[in-house]
Amino acid sequence: MRPPQPAALCAPPLPLPLLLLLLLLPRAPSGASEVPRAKAKAQIRQREVVDLYNGLGACLQGPAGVPGRDGSPGANGVPGTPGIPGRDGFKGEKGECLRESFEEAWTPNYKQCSWNALNYGIDLGKIAECTFTKMRSHSALRVLFSGSLRLKCRSACCQRWYFTFNGAECAGPLPIEAIIYLDQGSPELNSTINIHRTSSVEGLCEGIGAGLVDVAIWVGTCSDYPKGDASTGWNSVSRIIIEELPK
Repeated sequence: MRPPQPAALCAPPLPLPLLLLLLLLPRAPSGASEVPRAKAKAQIRQREVVDLYNGLGACLQGPAGVPGRDGSPGANGVPGTPGIPGRDGFKGEKGECLRESFEEAWTPNYKQCSWNALNYGIDLGKIAECTFTKMRSHSALRVLFSGSLRLKCRSACCQRWYFTFNGAECAGPLPIEAIIYLDQGSPELNSTINIHRTSSVEGLCEGIGAGLVDVAIWVGTCSDYPKGDASTGWNSVSRIIIEELPK
């Protein structure tokens, strides 16, 4: 709030010449009949002198005062009345239904069956087996056979080592197998050479239900080739490892 500006400076006392002029004006005659006329003339003359004085700008405007400081904030006003409630908006589109699946933490499940110096010389049939308890139907089985394999023959031959699950080969997606092929060789080489090498048969199989699973390793023939003289697990440790894995 700004303080009021100082009032305009009023005219100073009349100067001495004007005062003398007013005093020298003729006074009204003493006669009763001439008093009103003389008084009227005197008033007119005084008014002319005052107007002349005012015309000289006797009333001056003083300098502006120092701006005042802002006043203290006012008190809060009276709360307004509540507004009119708004209208409902347009209906939104239907959202998607999302389902969250909470599964228990995965617990490792594996087994190993091993043999010392298996020395199994059959050419066709089951070599070894290992029974495994599968905990979930939607999981996969990883199987591994590791051991010494040998094939010999005088002419070209082929042998196949493969896994079965409860008596059937894996169909999810394909069989798990390994082969050894032996050619008759050149005339200067002995084609009946007898070499045993540690080899492995490994893979994943899906689509096997939960429960007991009989996992076995077999030896058989290759298509379109005769069998030879096969040997498995000679003079070394052989093992089957089975592990259940999440899909």
